[in-house]
Amino acid sequence: MGRRGWRKWGPRVAAGIVVLLLLVAGGAWAVLRASLPELDGQRRSPLLSTSVTVARDANGVPTISGISRLDVAYATGFVHGQDRFFQMDLLRRSAAGELAELFGAKALPLDRAHRLHRFRARAEQVLQRMTPAERALLDRYAAGINDGVNALHARPFEYLLSRSTPRPWTPADSLLAMWAMYFDLQGNQEPRELARGWLAGHTDPAQLAFLLPEASRWDTPLDAPAVALTPAPIPPTAPAWWGRKDGVPARQVAGVAFTDAVGSNNYAIAGTRTAHGGAIVSDDMHLGLQLPNTWYRVELQFVDAHGQPRRVVGVTLPGTPPAVIVGSNGRVAWAFTNSYADTLDLVRLGTARDHPGQVRLPSGWETPVAHTETVRVKGEPAQSLTVLETSLGPIRTVDGTMYAVHWVAHSPESLNLNHLKLEASTNLDEAVAAAASDGIPAQNVVLGDDRGGIAWTIGGALPHRTQGGVAVSFPLAADGAVATWDSLLAPEQHPRVVNPPGGQLVTANSRQLAGDGAQVIGDGGFDLGARVNQLSGNVRQLGDKADVPAAFQASLDDRALFIAQWRERALAALDAGALANHPQRAEFRRLLETSWDGRASTTSVGYRLARQFMWSLHDVLFGGVDAELAKLDPKAGIVVATARWPEVIARLLDARPTAWLPAGYASWQDLQLAAVDRAIADLTADGAPLAQATWGQRNTAAIAHPFTIAVPALRRWLSAPPDQLPGDGNMPCVTGPKFGQSERLTVTPGREEEGLFDMPGGQSGHPLSPYFLKGHEDWVRGKPTPLLPGAPVHMLTFTR
Repeated sequence: MGRRGWRKWGPRVAAGIVVLLLLVAGGAWAVLRASLPELDGQRRSPLLSTSVTVARDANGVPTISGISRLDVAYATGFVHGQDRFFQMDLLRRSAAGELAELFGAKALPLDRAHRLHRFRARAEQVLQRMTPAERALLDRYAAGINDGVNALHARPFEYLLSRSTPRPWTPADSLLAMWAMYFDLQGNQEPRELARGWLAGHTDPAQLAFLLPEASRWDTPLDAPAVALTPAPIPPTAPAWWGRKDGVPARQVAGVAFTDAVGSNNYAIAGTRTAHGGAIVSDDMHLGLQLPNTWYRVELQFVDAHGQPRRVVGVTLPGTPPAVIVGSNGRVAWAFTNSYADTLDLVRLGTARDHPGQVRLPSGWETPVAHTETVRVKGEPAQSLTVLETSLGPIRTVDGTMYAVHWVAHSPESLNLNHLKLEASTNLDEAVAAAASDGIPAQNVVLGDDRGGIAWTIGGALPHRTQGGVAVSFPLAADGAVATWDSLLAPEQHPRVVNPPGGQLVTANSRQLAGDGAQVIGDGGFDLGARVNQLSGNVRQLGDKADVPAAFQASLDDRALFIAQWRERALAALDAGALANHPQRAEFRRLLETSWDGRASTTSVGYRLARQFMWSLHDVLFGGVDAELAKLDPKAGIVVATARWPEVIARLLDARPTAWLPAGYASWQDLQLAAVDRAIADLTADGAPLAQATWGQRNTAAIAHPFTIAVPALRRWLSAPPDQLPGDGNMPCVTGPKFGQSERLTVTPGREEEGLFDMPGGQSGHPLSPYFLKGHEDWVRGKPTPLLPGAPVHMLTFTR
């Protein structure tokens, strides 16, 4: 084509290309929109006994109304399937070890770890134990999910992008979704036992008692004003590994992204201390933050087994059986935090040449049963995995040692649908009994009723231990004197506290009891206790006329009471001699003094510096051992072994024992200055001046859809804004870039119209939905919205 021809046809070709690209983009847009959920209209289902309505408000929150609880379960499944199916699919696949089928070989390590537990096979055992009514509820819910997905005009967008097809939902999948929460809430117990076992093998008893204290001065147990604390003395010698410098920072090897990934608060205030005489129950469950949000808000209206109309409002977990996880039913309200009960034992297995193919358990020699698991991998041939299982659980080999993983989650009794009894309870006694029998990962359940009563118990599976009820959070020897658990504890044996004299109950993942019940629960990784101590004080300060708005604010407290002590220690170390000829240290001290408002606020440099100083001390003293522990398990480390490690360091800095001063430091003052220098180096590694190291710069939200891990280019459309967030660990307002308050709910049963709520993401998992991020900005600002849904703006009706 000549120059004249190109001048004629060139623009036409370019225009054609632009038109083609627009058509492709428009087609993609149309296909993506085709997978949006159905909000209005009528649908028919032969499974229904009568009509059901789904009325959504301006935030996309549905009120699901019907006569039959089964019909309501079907409609709940329909909206879950349309709004959140990919999220549900990830839950079941994670628990079953089936993620590689979607994501390929990069998911194989997690699949192999989870396939060890064979939860898909165990799900069939649980289904066989269910009553016909329970099975009918799961069947109806699954049918609703599948009808919801099939009613979409296109596959959910994640399956379009991954060129895969959604697999139908089954009742067993709802059990797998529950087991996914076992992994989430109790998944650190194996690395914890491995870490503590290594420490027990490399320290003497006196050193171990000092390094792994059983309580802290911060603890605020429910059954006593405080823990009677007599700390173990500092031993005359330190372990050989102490203070080694050949390790890497623990926040890199222990899975701690420089954020204390322990959280959740709940509290109940008795009617004797409220303005209206009803109890106030508040809850903010802290979990990993992503899009869509973990929880899905609903209001359910139906007629109960006694012919009475019921209204239940709160949050569901899509994929799990269709009950309100946390909420209120007009008579009783309930709230959860993870209990960190000790629910898992690692039992060392013995071997011998004269017992080929066998392993020794506490009960004697046994031949493990071999199960072959087939792991499907996208784009590659399937892989086979052989799981060896003993009567105590599957065998895991770590550093040449075989362990039986004896976990309550393996018991068929660990899951049930008794949460529906909690949903249906009409008074405090019924609610406590229902909560204790709930088949869930062991939780602190705080309850309040419309008459002002309050109670706490452990809901979920607790082990019954054969050796005097004593829980041991170290690996057990096959021939040792301490025996492992033999069954699940009967619900009536779960510890409980009802209507305490102070008129309040507060839990926050730390030690719950100081009395005999403490041994029943054990310690599966309690938090330090600073958070519950601060929150308990906040609730106490609400006085005798507490109301819902004030109670809601108690968990938003970002005061830095815990980190303040580390600021004071840093200031004391940075004396005139330390500052001489050290301008960076002088700047560090100046910012500690001038950019400190006593909070983990986004603009505070002082907070970030004080916190970094504490963690730098951690790295100086524990970095070497953390590198050793990481060889056993990537999550193993001192932080997992004990959340009380800051108290260990504080005692050493106060006592300054020469025998515990690591080699290479002239004094404890010298060691603290080395920690300051390390903090300065970390905070200025990017070349920015220290004065720009605000807490908000570090604590910036990175809340995104999991698909952005595989396709980072989608982050622009599949993530929340990079908000700078106040708050941190060891204070009520726990926040991190990807961890924090997954919901906030405060309510008085019977007065739900006064209830308050917020959560970090919207109802929908679809980025083109107006409900994808609806409410996120309010969550960032700590601005609550009404708990009850507003006026309907969409109506979907189901008929038979």
